[in-house]
Amino acid sequence: MSHIAPDKPVKRSHIYPPVFYTSALLIFLLVGFAALFPELADRQLKALQGSLFANASWFYILAVALILLSVSYLGLSRYGNIKLGPDHAQPDFSYLSWFAMLFSAGMGIGLMFFGVAEPVMHYLAPPVGTPETVEAAKEAMRITFFHWGLHAWGIYAIVALILAFFSYRHGLPLRLRSALYPIIGDRINGPIGHAVDIFAVIGTVLGVATSLGYGVLQVNAGLNHLFGLPINQTVQVILIVVITAMATLSVVSGLDKGIRILSELNLGLAVLLLVLVGTLGPTVLLLKSFVENTGGYLSEIISKTFNLYAYEPKSNSWLGGWTLLYWGWWLSWSPFVGMFIARVSRGRTIREFVTGVLFVPAGFTLLWMTFFGNSAIWLIMEQGARDLANVVQNDQALALFNFLEHFPFGNILSFIAMAMVVVFFVTSADSGAMVVDTLAADGTENTPVWQRIFWAGLMGVVAITLLLAGGMSALQTVTIASALPFSIILLVSIYGLFKALRVDAYKRDSQQMTTIAPTAARNPISWQQRLRKIAYFPKRSNVRRFMSEVIQPAMEMVKAELAKQGTLSSTNDSADDRIHFEVSMGDELNFVYEVRLRAYLQPAFALAGLKDEERDEEYKYYRAEVYLKEGGQDYDVMSWTQEQIIHDILDQYEKHLHFLHLVR
Repeated sequence: MSHIAPDKPVKRSHIYPPVFYTSALLIFLLVGFAALFPELADRQLKALQGSLFANASWFYILAVALILLSVSYLGLSRYGNIKLGPDHAQPDFSYLSWFAMLFSAGMGIGLMFFGVAEPVMHYLAPPVGTPETVEAAKEAMRITFFHWGLHAWGIYAIVALILAFFSYRHGLPLRLRSALYPIIGDRINGPIGHAVDIFAVIGTVLGVATSLGYGVLQVNAGLNHLFGLPINQTVQVILIVVITAMATLSVVSGLDKGIRILSELNLGLAVLLLVLVGTLGPTVLLLKSFVENTGGYLSEIISKTFNLYAYEPKSNSWLGGWTLLYWGWWLSWSPFVGMFIARVSRGRTIREFVTGVLFVPAGFTLLWMTFFGNSAIWLIMEQGARDLANVVQNDQALALFNFLEHFPFGNILSFIAMAMVVVFFVTSADSGAMVVDTLAADGTENTPVWQRIFWAGLMGVVAITLLLAGGMSALQTVTIASALPFSIILLVSIYGLFKALRVDAYKRDSQQMTTIAPTAARNPISWQQRLRKIAYFPKRSNVRRFMSEVIQPAMEMVKAELAKQGTLSSTNDSADDRIHFEVSMGDELNFVYEVRLRAYLQPAFALAGLKDEERDEEYKYYRAEVYLKEGGQDYDVMSWTQEQIIHDILDQYEKHLHFLHLVR
C-alpha cells in the first residue's frame, strides 16, 4: 500500500457509537466489579500483574529501550525537518504555553507526590548496597533520574508523534487507531480500530480516576497539615467533587482558554516553588548535585536501561516494584498524555517536537528531583531529620509537607505546594476528559458541551465510587497490566510510522526543485515587464479575477487533455479564495494542485510615502500561491501566462509521478 491516507474524508459524528457506548459499558462493569468485590479483584489482578512482570519483564525493558532509541533517531535524522502538519502550518501555541501544557499533562502531579518520597525511599532501601551511605544517596538519585527522565518522556513522545503525524500531516482523525493505517489501511475503521480506541478510552478514564482518588489523599493531608481539616472520606469526596467541577469548567471552556491558562499557572507556581527550595536550601550543594546526578545518569543510562537483575535474584522483586511498575504506568498513560501532546503540537517539525517533548520537560523534571530529593537526603544525612525519613516510610502523602516544614517560611511553601497539587489534578482531569471526548467522538474536536461534561463527570464518579467502596488498587493494577498489549500495539505503530516517514521523505526529495518563477524559455515578456510585475502589489480583486480568468481555464485545459488519455481529474472553484485541481491515481496517492489567495502586509519600502495613520490593515497585497497535498510551496503564480500555469501544473505532476515511482 503506497498511499498514506484515504482520499475521501471520513464522515464524522459527535458520538461514535462503537467506541462511546462500548467504552462506557466496560468502564461501568470494571468499576462495578472492583467496587463490589474489592479484595477479590485486587488479589486476582495483582496476581495477573505479577505473572506478567515475572515472565515478560524482558519484553517491557526491551520495548521501552526501542521506543527511546526510535524517538532519539527521529529527532536527529533527516526526518526531523518534516512538519507535523502541512508544510505551511504554524504552531498553535507559543513555546511557553506548549511547555506548560506538556509539563502539566505529562508529569506534574507525580513530581509533587514522589519528588521527596522516591529519592528518600531508595536512600533508605537501595536495590543493592548498604542503606543510608553516601553511595546509597548517589544511587538513589541516579535511580530516580532513570525512572523520571528520558524513558518516560520518550514513551509519551512516540505516541504523540505517531498521532500528530498521521492526523495533521495526512488528514486522518486524531484517534489512536490512525497510527495503524500504514499497516492495515482502511481496516482501522473496523473492529481492530474500535478495539484500539476503546482500550485508550478505558485506560484514560481509569488512570485519571484512580490518580484522582489517590491524589485527594495528598490534598487532604496537605489541608490537614495547613488548616487542621480532618482526614476522612467525607472531606475526600467533597474534594473530588470540587476538583471534578473545576476540571469540567476548564474542559468546557476549551483548550485555548481553561487548559492553557491553568497549565501556565501551574508552571509558574512550579518554577516559584523550585526557586524558593533551591534558594532557602543548600543552594551550592544542589547545583553541584544536579551536575553530578546528570553525569551519573547519562553515564549509566545504557546499563540501567537493559538491567533486569538476572544475576541478582534478590533484586527481582525490587525491579517489579519499581522500574517495571513505572514502565507499565508510563505505557498505560501514554494514550492519554500522547494524544494530548499531539493535540497541542500541530505545526512543529519532528526535530522541534522531539527536542521540546523529550529533552526540555525531562531536564526540568530532573532539576526538580535534584532540588527536592537531594535536599531531603541532605536533611536526613546532615541535619538529622529522622522525622522526615519516618514520614516517607509511613505516609508518602505527607512527605512533601513534612519536608517543607524544615525550611524557613514553611507554611508559605506548603500553601504554594497545596495550590500546585490541586491545579495539577484539575489539569490532569480536564486534559483527560478532552482526550476521551475526542476519541469517543470519532476524532471530532468541536464536540457538544454535554459530552465533555459527561466524561469529566464520569472520572469524578468513578473516583468517588472506588474511594467509598474500595477497589482503587485493583483498577490501578489493571491499568498498569494493560501496558503489555499496548506496548505490542505501539511497536507495530512505530514500524508504521517509519514506513510512512520513508514515503514522505521520498515525496520531499521529489519536490526539491521547487519552481519559484517560470524559466526564461517559458517567459515571453521582456525583462523590463518582468521587473514591473515583481514590484507589483496587487489587490484582492485583481488576484481573484486572475484566478478566474487564467488559472481556472488552465486547469480545465489540463483536465480535458488528461480525459483524452483516459485519466480522471477534477477541478473545484467552490471556495472564494482557492481553486483546486486533482488527478485520480487509483489506489495510490492522488495528485493535488491548488492555488490559494493569500494576504500579506505590504513591505515598508512600498509604504514609504504614506503617513503612519494610513499604514493599517487596509494596505495589504495578495498572492496566488501554489499548494500541493503536503502543503504550501511558498511561490506566487500571479501574472503568469496561461501556458506558464499549465507547464507548472505539469512540472508538479511529473514530480508526483516520479515520487510514486520511488515508493513502489
